[in-house]
Amino acid sequence: MSPTAADHTRTAVGLAALDASGHLSPLAITRRSTGDDDVVIKILYCGICHSDLHGIKNDWKNASYPMIPGHEIAGEVTEVGKNVSKFKAGDRVGVGCMVNSCQSCESCGKGFENHCPGMIFTYNSVDVDGTVTYGGYSSMVVVHERFVVRFPDAIPLDKGAPLLCAGITVYSPMKYHGLNVPGLHLGVLGLGGLGHVAVKFGKAFGMKVTVISSSPGKKEEALERLGADAFVVSKDADEMKAAMSTMDGIINTVSANIPLTPLFGLLKPNGKMVMVGLPENPIEIPPFALVATNKTLAGSFIGGTSDTQEMLDLAAKHGVTADIEVIGADYVNTAMERLAKADVSWRAN
Repeated sequence: MSPTAADHTRTAVGLAALDASGHLSPLAITRRSTGDDDVVIKILYCGICHSDLHGIKNDWKNASYPMIPGHEIAGEVTEVGKNVSKFKAGDRVGVGCMVNSCQSCESCGKGFENHCPGMIFTYNSVDVDGTVTYGGYSSMVVVHERFVVRFPDAIPLDKGAPLLCAGITVYSPMKYHGLNVPGLHLGVLGLGGLGHVAVKFGKAFGMKVTVISSSPGKKEEALERLGADAFVVSKDADEMKAAMSTMDGIINTVSANIPLTPLFGLLKPNGKMVMVGLPENPIEIPPFALVATNKTLAGSFIGGTSDTQEMLDLAAKHGVTADIEVIGADYVNTAMERLAKADVSWRAN
C-alpha cells in the first residue's frame, strides 16, 4: 500500500531554504512512518552537489519552498519494513538522486529508474503521496528499499557519499558508451567534483587518462594526486594541437558554455563526447565537427540503482572514493558561498 500524507508522523530536522536567497536554516519536518517496503536511515553524511546550489537559488525555475536539498546521502539503517529483505538495522547504506519511480515501465524493468517518466527526485519532487520530498541535509530519511544501496566495508561513508551522484554520473556513461576498456584513451574535461572521480574510474578501468582543463594550476593535482597520465590546457593552442586525434572518448563534466568544436578535434575518428555537465544555455556545434570523422555527441543522466550498486562495488575493489572536505551543519551557508565562487576543490560533505 502506498503511503499517504497522513502517514507523515515521524519528526526530523533539516536545513531548509525558504526562498530564492538560498539561505539554509534549521526546520522541523515530518517523514512518513515506516511502510512495508521502507528503509529508515539515520543520515550521517550528505555531500554538497552543485545542483543543490542551483536548486535552492531557483536557477532552474522549478523550486518548491521550503526546500531541503541533498542527494548524496550516507548513513545507517535504524529500521526496516516487514517486506524488506536486502537490509537490516545497522547496515551502512546510501541514497542517491532518486527515491521512487513507477517501478512498472520498461525503463524500470530494465533497471533504468533514472529514465522513468515517473521518477521522483530525492528532494524538490512530488512523492506518490502528494507530499514534497526533502533531501539529505536532514537527520533521517525513509526510502523504498529499491532506492537504497549498500556501502561496501572498504568505502568510508564520508568519502563514499559523493559517489551516489558524482560517481554514478561518470560511471554510467563510461559503461554504456564503451569508455571502460583497458588501453583506450579517455579525456576528462573539467577537474571538479565530477571530473576528479572520472579520472579515478578511468584509471580503475585501466585506461590512459588525460585531463583537459582551462586551469594550468590543476596540472600537479591531476598528475600527481589523481594519477592522470597527461594534462592538456585547453587555452594553450600548442598543447591542444599536440593532442589532436588522440582520444577515444571524452567525458565532459563542465557546466559552463564553452566552445566544443576545438574539443572534438581531440577525438579520434569514431570518437565520442558524453556530456554530464549542464550548461545554462543551449550548446552550439557545427555539424561538420561531427559528420566529417563520424564523431558522436551524447548525454548521460545519473544511473539506475543496480548500476549504482555495481559502481560502489567496483569503487571498493579499486579504492575509488571522492576527495572531500568535511564540514559541520553550521558551516553550510559558507560552504554554499564558496561553491558559488568555485572555492571548493572537490566535494564538501
